[in-house]
Amino acid sequence: MRDVRDVHRMLSQMARLMVGLPDYDLYVVHRRMHHPNEPIMTRDEFFRERQESRYGGRGGRIGRCC
Repeated sequence: MRDVRDVHRMLSQMARLMVGLPDYDLYVVHRRMHHPNEPIMTRDEFFRERQESRYGGRGGRIGRCC
């Protein structure tokens, strides 16, 4: 049963990345392993930062060409 859960978790993560939704849990694991003395963003801060990074929005505004 554990193998099925692992495959499901991996496929879910892959699907989220394909549509541009980063994985907060993976971010937390990375920060704890590689940057243990630095703060970890909350889930809301993480998604806000990722959206701003992807779409260029600052201060609630999304940059658009039109």
